[in-house]
Amino acid sequence: MQPSTIRYAKAGGVHIAYRTLGDGPLDLVFISGAISNVELDWDEPVYVSFMERLASAARVITFDRRGVGISDRVSSPSLEDRMDDVRAVLDDIGSRRAALFGFLDGGAVATLFAATYPDRARGLVLYAFEPRRRWAPDYPWGLTQDAARRHVEDALEGWNDVERQARDELAITAPSSVADEDLIRLLVRWRRLSTSPSAFADFRRVNFDVDVRHVLPAIRVPVLVVHRPDQKVVNGEVSRYVAQQIPTSTYLELPGRDLWPFVEGGKAMADAVVQFLREVADTAPEEDSERVLVTILFTDIAAATEQAAQLGDVRWSEVLASHHRVVRQQLARFRGREVDTAGDGFLASFDGPARGIRCARAITEQVRSLGLELRAGLHTGECELVDGKVAGIAVHIGARVAAQAAPGEVLVSSTVKDLVAGSGLQFEDRGEHELKGVPGAWHLYAAERSS
Repeated sequence: MQPSTIRYAKAGGVHIAYRTLGDGPLDLVFISGAISNVELDWDEPVYVSFMERLASAARVITFDRRGVGISDRVSSPSLEDRMDDVRAVLDDIGSRRAALFGFLDGGAVATLFAATYPDRARGLVLYAFEPRRRWAPDYPWGLTQDAARRHVEDALEGWNDVERQARDELAITAPSSVADEDLIRLLVRWRRLSTSPSAFADFRRVNFDVDVRHVLPAIRVPVLVVHRPDQKVVNGEVSRYVAQQIPTSTYLELPGRDLWPFVEGGKAMADAVVQFLREVADTAPEEDSERVLVTILFTDIAAATEQAAQLGDVRWSEVLASHHRVVRQQLARFRGREVDTAGDGFLASFDGPARGIRCARAITEQVRSLGLELRAGLHTGECELVDGKVAGIAVHIGARVAAQAAPGEVLVSSTVKDLVAGSGLQFEDRGEHELKGVPGAWHLYAAERSS
């Protein structure tokens, strides 16, 4: 069995390298961690053997996310960017729906994709996936701030002696292969040709700011969470936590000392995934999911009543029409969807939080030429789709966040901020707030204006 020739999909203006293997009854996208290389990966026999076993049940799709391998090199892509890479590859090969295999940091992309596009996800396999990397009071398994800083610094070290670095890492990530000289030589080439010191460190830095825990309960497709108790990198409590947070998940422990799925224990891992894929293939997918993860944007004009009274009905109607035109132009630009309009306020939804924030900032800045100041608020959460409208607690939270915004301010919930790491967006801490009708205290942040 031979992999396809390498092709490139376009994600916006970025070229994403990918290739496929097999022609099974469903598609499986393998989403790797920090580094991949669709040219070199297939030079490793154990990797090829693992992928061939998966290809007995699916057409396997591997790709290099933007910034690594032989895809276009860009700096520190966000989760939203990486999710767009998956969509672009699926669109390019004509795949309407696929199962996803999220390994290490690829799990964050896979979970966000499955929750955001349930109509394009058949199932989800998660292995060695940590939904958050930093310690928090409600997440005791993450790294402390100092440990996270050292982890980023470590990513910059060892590049002048990559062979020694590869041997040191193998002792931790793949102890069964520490004496495999062919693998070590491949790893040296793989790392040098797939990324750079700064890019690797930036990727780690971005991932330390990611938190997708709030995404997990919104996943509705079948999920297999796999853990190897004998590997020493990912805490088993984390894998069990992930499984507990996803209502459709099955938790499975497998043998093997290695973190990498395809080395020791690779056959058992592949067989478990193949069995899961066959069960998914035998289950008719829901044609249209009524629940989906979306980013909600609310806007309204500050002091609208006072301005209407000052301008008079005719002039105010003209200003309001210009305001509406600006809002709709920016919604189209940032792939937003107008859900509702009432007076001077808009409710819109987005399939990515960074696009929602950028849209809100663009609207806020452009309507100033009309003499208007907008208040905007965003929240990301699971919503129910009802006759083209969105409903659910996430909508109410978005409205309450907007109500806390000052004139000219774009305010977001902590959930939104945690999902846009790597986007280049900057925030000012606005502290904790009580949102009317919503339980608990909510940490809010103001998106800084464009420079």
